Amino acid sequence: MKFKLLSVLLVSAILLLSACGNSDKGNKTNDEASKDNNAGGTSEDLLTKVQDEGELVIGTEGTYPPFTFHDEKGELTGFDVEIAEEVAKRLDVKPVFLETQWDAIFAGLDSKRFDMVANQVGIREDRTEKYDFSVPYITSSAVLIANSDNKDVKTFEDIKGLKSAHSLTSNYADTARKYGAEIVGVDGFNQAIELINTKRVDVTINDKMSFLDFKKHKPDAPVQIVATADDAVQSGLMFRKGNETLVNEVNKVFNEMIEDGTYLEISEKWFGEDVLK
Repeated sequence: MKFKLLSVLLVSAILLLSACGNSDKGNKTNDEASKDNNAGGTSEDLLTKVQDEGELVIGTEGTYPPFTFHDEKGELTGFDVEIAEEVAKRLDVKPVFLETQWDAIFAGLDSKRFDMVANQVGIREDRTEKYDFSVPYITSSAVLIANSDNKDVKTFEDIKGLKSAHSLTSNYADTARKYGAEIVGVDGFNQAIELINTKRVDVTINDKMSFLDFKKHKPDAPVQIVATADDAVQSGLMFRKGNETLVNEVNKVFNEMIEDGTYLEISEKWFGEDVLK
C-alpha cells in the first residue's frame, strides 16, 4: 500500500516539474518576444538603408538626350542625371546609376534593383496607383515629329494607320495608339529619329525639349515638328510604394534646390529656361 502511494506521489511530482518547465519556455521576456516578432516581420526603412550604405541606386535609360545619355567621352550625363546627382549629394550619399532599357525600368524598380528612377517618368494616374512620385521636377509638352519631306501629316489625327516609333510602354506610345497609329518598337529617342530620317517609320510623338536639344546638335537632320499637344505633362522621380520617408526627404532637398537657385541653374544649362513651369 505504501509502495503504491509513494509511486503516485513520485509521478505527480514529475508531471508538476514538467509543466513548470514548459511554462518557462512559453513565457519569453518582452524583449525576446519583440525580437522574434521583428525578425522578418517588417521591411527595413529604405531611407535608413540608403543612408547606412551610403548609396542611392538610380535606374535610368542612358539613351534619352538631353535627359539621360552618354556624352562624347562616354560618360553618363543629362538633365535628369544632374538632378538625381544633386539630390544624392544633399542626402549625403553617393549616386549609383544602373542603366536599363525603358521597357524594363519598371520591372527593375519592382525587383528592388533601384531605389528610385530618374528618367523623365510622366506622373499618370495608373502609375500613381502602383508607385510613389516626388514632387514634379519638369513640365513638358508632347510634339508630333515627321520627316521634313512629309507634307501629309499636320495634326495628331493624321497619324491613323501610320507607323509611329516608340518605346512600347511610354506615355507617347499610348498617345499614338489613341490616334490609331501602328507602333514600331525602339530603344529610345535617337533610334526613333533615325527611323524617321530613313523613312522606315512615318512619325514619332515625343518630348519637345528632346527634339529641340537634338536639333541644336544636328540642325541639318531632316525632321520637323508638325503639331504640339495642348496638354502639358509633369514628370517626377519614381519610387516603390511604401517608402514615404525616402520620398519625403527627396522632396525636402528638391525644394531646397529650387529655393537656393540650384534647380534653375541646372534647368538653364540644359534648356535655356525654367522647365518646371
